[in-house]
Amino acid sequence: MAERRTFLTTRPSGWSLLVPVVAILAGILFATSGSVAQGRSLRSDAAGIPDIIRQETKENARMTQELQALETEVEQLTRTSTPGNAAIGELKREADALAVAAGRTPVEGPGVEVQLDDSELGVDALPPGFTVDDIVVHQQDVQAVVNAFWAGGAEAMMIQDQRIISTSAVRCVGNTLILQGRVYSPPYRIRAIGDPQRLRDILEQSPEVSIYKEYVKAVGLGYDVASFDDFSFPAYAGSITPDYATVAP
Repeated sequence: MAERRTFLTTRPSGWSLLVPVVAILAGILFATSGSVAQGRSLRSDAAGIPDIIRQETKENARMTQELQALETEVEQLTRTSTPGNAAIGELKREADALAVAAGRTPVEGPGVEVQLDDSELGVDALPPGFTVDDIVVHQQDVQAVVNAFWAGGAEAMMIQDQRIISTSAVRCVGNTLILQGRVYSPPYRIRAIGDPQRLRDILEQSPEVSIYKEYVKAVGLGYDVASFDDFSFPAYAGSITPDYATVAP
């Protein structure tokens, strides 16, 4: 067996100067990192798109609450700023009348709730001719219920925990939905205040809802309808300023 030998080498004299330089540079880098971080981790907290969406959703919810509080304060100041002004009083009365239609007032009353949910079928259990897209709820499914409720004379509506108005839009983000800056996962709750029987009838008459119900039978999508004697919806807190508008004939 060959003997293992240890070889001793002599470093060039230049190493004696290089080591202090490297140490100084390392110290500068550590100091710079500490200054930039300011006690926080320099690594991103978001591991991917879902984490980024959740983080932005929380921030949007916080800002929405702040905006609602400021709007309430502005409204109170406006009402008390110029007492006795007849012109302003008339404008306030007109604004109050429009506030109901614009969703700016809380609403209570009987109504109907629809819950839509993804199928529990696994990919391996899909019937022939169906794909993964067929076992999840899409934005058009939610919109079909919303449109039916509006057509049925709904006075007010909510999706999940948000009050919506006629211009509110629901959009797909992967297998979740985004509504007014917040992201939601199924099941999706759509609630409407109005005549419960009329709202139920319009759901039965809607061609889009009927198509969804075919998939309920075929692949087990969730579809539950329930009537309630008393809903209580908050005022709509989002923007009602349109980007585009045309004069109605």
